[in-house]
Amino acid sequence: MKIIQWTLAVIGILALTAVGVGFFLPSRFEVARSTVINAPAEKVYDLIADPRHWSKWSAWNERDPAMDVNYSGPPFGQGAKWSWKSKSEGSGTMEFRRVEPNRRIEYSLWFPEYNMKSGGEFAIGAAPSGTKVTWTNAGDVGGNPLKRYLPLMMDRMVGPDFERGLANLKVLAEKP
Repeated sequence: MKIIQWTLAVIGILALTAVGVGFFLPSRFEVARSTVINAPAEKVYDLIADPRHWSKWSAWNERDPAMDVNYSGPPFGQGAKWSWKSKSEGSGTMEFRRVEPNRRIEYSLWFPEYNMKSGGEFAIGAAPSGTKVTWTNAGDVGGNPLKRYLPLMMDRMVGPDFERGLANLKVLAEKP
């Protein structure tokens, strides 16, 4: 009986420690990746600003080609919106909030399974050997001390998907 009591006490102390530490962790996260594409900014912008093109280069669509995607709003640029459901990639909604053609696309994201919102942008600019694209996403997980462990892992979780997506975008945009 003493072993059970000590085990429960240790588990309780560990749980309280995890919650206590969580209050001191940052609630904000940011993930950013860049690449240079040997193609004009207009071509790169067109592949990003039309949500229907994402299935050609996104790492998430690559992992689940059968993803259920629904589009709404304008088909291109500001106000373009889409939502998806996937067994392997989860579900969410993305909307282009602000657009500067051939320069910037700002977006908002919502993941209902985690009740998490975030936002980001694609910055498109000149580079010596083509067009530089920087993809960022940032958000705040709020005050829940257990959710505050998520920002510590976000770069390792999402960063490789950004890298893969940008690599696919580069291949697609550089095709003649």
